[in-house]
Amino acid sequence: MKTKQLFSALFLLILFSGCALITDEYQANQRKVIAYLLEDLPLPDDAQIIKAPTVLLGTGASISGRIIMTSSYSPAENLIFYGTETLSTGWQLISSKVGEEVTLVYSKAGRFVTIYISPKSTVGGFMTGDYGSDIDISVVHPDSIGIQNPYENLDYESLPEAP
Repeated sequence: MKTKQLFSALFLLILFSGCALITDEYQANQRKVIAYLLEDLPLPDDAQIIKAPTVLLGTGASISGRIIMTSSYSPAENLIFYGTETLSTGWQLISSKVGEEVTLVYSKAGRFVTIYISPKSTVGGFMTGDYGSDIDISVVHPDSIGIQNPYENLDYESLPEAP
């Protein structure tokens, strides 16, 4: 009976540690890709990238996309991080809104970055009075939209009818 319990415990340990390895590998790989594509946009060291809604398109200075992350730092701590780190990499703050939620808009070499930071409540944070942040970063390059109104010459008559 003890052998069966030992094997069950060992199996669970391997299963959960394997999941952690996959998650850590994903985070490391995503950070490499984002660092390569957006080498001049700083990301907090503790931030975890959320896989599904994160997407980057383009290459070089023409990157557009969205990065969704969570951070154990509060919105105020992330505000201080971005306030100091983005300036050191050449980004210029062009707009900001600071309250419970923080919105920062930066520009550099024709590119624009909007950083939206909101509080993330957790059970542990509720107990200690501390909370983390959800961070939503949108990057756009002016050349990523070539036609302002792509529907201007759309022939509505030629569209298939909805079922």
